[in-house]
Amino acid sequence: MAFAEYDQYDGLGLAELVQNKDVSAAELADEAISRIERHNPALNAVVHKAYDQARAAAQGKLPDGPFKGVPFLIKDLGIKVEDMPRTDGTYFKNDDPDTEDSRLTARYRDAGLVFLGKTNTPEFGITGTTESARLGPCRNPWNTEHISGGSSGGAASAVAAGIVPLAHASDGLGSIRIPAACCGLVGMKITRDRNPQGPNDGDRVIGFSVDHVVSRSVRDSAAMLDATAYHDLDSPYPAPPKARPFLEEVSTPPGKLRIGFYTETPSGDSVDPHIRSAVEDVAKLLEGQGHEVEERGLGINYRHLYAAQRAVSGSNFAAAMHERIKAMGRQPEDHELEALTWRNWRGSEERLTAVDVGRGWRTLRELNRQILANWLEVDVMVSPVLGTSVPKIGYCDPVNQDPRTTDAHQAKTFPFTPPYNFTGQPSLSLPLAWDDEGLPIGVMFTGRYGDEATLYRLAGQLEEARPWKDKRPPVWG
Repeated sequence: MAFAEYDQYDGLGLAELVQNKDVSAAELADEAISRIERHNPALNAVVHKAYDQARAAAQGKLPDGPFKGVPFLIKDLGIKVEDMPRTDGTYFKNDDPDTEDSRLTARYRDAGLVFLGKTNTPEFGITGTTESARLGPCRNPWNTEHISGGSSGGAASAVAAGIVPLAHASDGLGSIRIPAACCGLVGMKITRDRNPQGPNDGDRVIGFSVDHVVSRSVRDSAAMLDATAYHDLDSPYPAPPKARPFLEEVSTPPGKLRIGFYTETPSGDSVDPHIRSAVEDVAKLLEGQGHEVEERGLGINYRHLYAAQRAVSGSNFAAAMHERIKAMGRQPEDHELEALTWRNWRGSEERLTAVDVGRGWRTLRELNRQILANWLEVDVMVSPVLGTSVPKIGYCDPVNQDPRTTDAHQAKTFPFTPPYNFTGQPSLSLPLAWDDEGLPIGVMFTGRYGDEATLYRLAGQLEEARPWKDKRPPVWG
């Protein structure tokens, strides 16, 4: 039986309907499946369909979690889902299904979610656009000629189109916040180690990468973090404890905050005028809500920051490729990796020395402290997520254009998100503006290390002041 009102509810709203027996988990699964079949030909958001498994789970005994019966999708990168394949967006991958769940996957199951399949991602999650030789380009429901962001572009496209109310995503240099901004969603990059990485966490991009969700409502983001973020007893890296459930923070007034905002870029180039205007407009909105707002930059040497990061990330990627080669039992063939991936891997192996990597780590540590020192004087920093409007498919193409061109286009489009992966701070994209072409503009809010609570309180205030839940893209429903 169809449930036409499906897309009028967020995840918690659907779970409440299931709890009250107004609709069944099986009906929700069937509705989500019908939407995948209707919209995926235009979007290419879902790259593995697990309909039989989803229907069996929905008709069985689900855990009594906060999202009981809610349809859900997992990003096809990194975390394991038992009996589902994981391509990592590359041809250089064994396609056998995973034989176990990752620890975070198990917590999603405990929350009561019903897994429908896997979402599109670029090769190894490298780019801010979801375009790969293996999986093809993922498109934006607001305009299918444009990107959905990356590397969680499939997740964001599916949520923005009303296929699911929220979906798994991960963020190593902006891969939750960028797709959220491109697709008009809520995207929280959580504090480092807030969610479990499990015992095999060496491949999580040396702590830069975290997993959470993209969602249409702030409360879904907060409630999901409550469901998954409790300490791994075998982890030496506990995140700072929370004072109360994050869901309670959403409806808690934030009080008067000290807020800085900036649009400075690492290159020194100006962002597009309408991006600057959107951030200035949000700054005025925050001031009108009683917050103390001032324009201020991070005050760091971006050239030194990114030189250090390239050395650290490059060495890590080279190590990861060696592990993959060992697992595969052979070297990759020319067609199995994209040009950008080959360049990143071979360039790191050929050029980096032990001194380069050691110096990179030392410099990152020093500059991270300089970045974090800003929060001695402010509670939140506000900036754009993108430096331009959402680009068209092909502009940041990692498959068919020279890697140097891809580098230049990505640097112009995605200049704001990476520093907070290095520091480990929580950083949140909210859909608070749209451009003249009807494409979303994400505004980013970054809090102190471990302080998702303040961001959720502020996000709840902004969601009420400037609601976005009734904005609908052309590909919807």
